[in-house]
Amino acid sequence: MRIGVSLGERGGPDALGKLADDVRRAADDGFASAWMSNIFGVDALTALAVAGSRVPGIELGTAVVPTYPRHPAALAQQARTVALALGEGRLTLGIGLSHKVVIEDMYGYDFGRPLRHMDEYLSVLLPLLDHQTASFAGETLRGQIGLTVPDEGRVPVLLAALGPKMLKLAAERTDGTVLWMTGPATVRDHIAPTITAAAEAAGRPAPRIVCVLPVCVTGDPGRARERAAQAFEVYGTLPSYRAMMDREGAEGPADLAIVGDEDAVGARLEELAEAGVTDFVAGEFMPGEDRTRTRALLRSLAG
Repeated sequence: MRIGVSLGERGGPDALGKLADDVRRAADDGFASAWMSNIFGVDALTALAVAGSRVPGIELGTAVVPTYPRHPAALAQQARTVALALGEGRLTLGIGLSHKVVIEDMYGYDFGRPLRHMDEYLSVLLPLLDHQTASFAGETLRGQIGLTVPDEGRVPVLLAALGPKMLKLAAERTDGTVLWMTGPATVRDHIAPTITAAAEAAGRPAPRIVCVLPVCVTGDPGRARERAAQAFEVYGTLPSYRAMMDREGAEGPADLAIVGDEDAVGARLEELAEAGVTDFVAGEFMPGEDRTRTRALLRSLAG
């Protein structure tokens, strides 16, 4: 299991400079990858192009870019341009549906047929990422277009998938899945067997399973879990994540946070590896001494 880190939102006029420092530290610490979410702050792909172009080597990924607000041709053009800035083999494009409260209530798009939308979205996105012309007319979108971005190598795609049908789609058409708020029992009993079997049935390579979770090495687990409960409270209210918590037997996000001393956190990460996670991405969420201890353990495991 490869170890990566999640890149937090940075503020101020030098936000991208600070982000570059974070990427550089992740690379210097020996992490395989660094991942950035795309919610309401800076645009993740643009930020990774700027920050990552200053730091060689480390894989950079989005976890994830919502599909609805961007036509797949526009996203393919942006992703290929970012890959050009970073260098071949460094960008992994994680995409996802987001949630009804965001897509329908905030953006005003119809969220009524999410599986159909994603299937059709990939029908335009994937050919363009593979340097082919897209020619597709579906029920939710269409695209008749080619791109002339210089050849920057292949950009792999991961699909945020939790339910059986979305996992099957991820297995059949992308390089794997990227998870959030999904625990080891759920990965072992649901995610890994579903996506792996679908990939085998489709004659495709074993999929990546990238698992992002909050993590904290600490001598005060109660305080850390209280902080996790506050920081990640909203995810317990979103239907897709709530379903994964129910599978795990978790009351809320704090129960999914990986919290404890070095032995406890190490054992939990080993459990994820045994469950089928190929890449663990650490969301470091506590400051001060706890953050220092967390990074030290993760650095030792990455090495």
